[in-house]
Amino acid sequence: MENVKAIIFDAYGTLFDVNSAAEKCKDKIGDKWKPFANFWRTTQLEYTWLRSLMGRHKDFWQITEDSLDKSMKAFNIDTSMKNELLNLYKILSTYKEVPETLKALKEKKFKLAILSNGTPSLLNELVKSNNLNNLFDDIFSIEEVGVYKPNSKVYDIPIKKYKIEKNEVAFLSANTWDVSGGGNYGYQSIWVNRNDNIFDNLDFKPKLEIKNLSRLLSEL
Repeated sequence: MENVKAIIFDAYGTLFDVNSAAEKCKDKIGDKWKPFANFWRTTQLEYTWLRSLMGRHKDFWQITEDSLDKSMKAFNIDTSMKNELLNLYKILSTYKEVPETLKALKEKKFKLAILSNGTPSLLNELVKSNNLNNLFDDIFSIEEVGVYKPNSKVYDIPIKKYKIEKNEVAFLSANTWDVSGGGNYGYQSIWVNRNDNIFDNLDFKPKLEIKNLSRLLSEL
């Protein structure tokens, strides 16, 4: 990893565990909590892509609620749990190595930022609830351009702000389509492969594949 001036992180699934809301309700949901959580996440992503293609934008919170409605029907989960699940989604947990890794990177004087589909208020609340305040130089939301990843307009946002070259960004995501989106745009994209998944065939291979963020410290 050479010439890196900014380290930019995806939020959902990379810094914050998107399944943690459903996991905190697993006693009520039962054994189907994990398939339900995965279905909710998949539907949420599908809605972002479909709305981008249709030019019918809704912000990420509205999409999160819409995708939850479908998921609760698909898994026959009592609608009385909706508000509880939504409130927990606002305070998703980080993966365990995230806080210490970010602090170490900050000490190394790297510029750190989030680039996410989330709304500014959602992202700020996640950062605050996980005590990550003062670690990020910027929190970038797709709401600045009104279209979701992997549209190139999103990856343009930090380049325009920092006035740096595309290959001076190390971009980390657990989502293979996002890694490819950033990589095809010109970032040095790194895949955070926590679950031994298979990378998508989208005309890009990641600069680096890591199991968790702590590996990043030895690579920089």
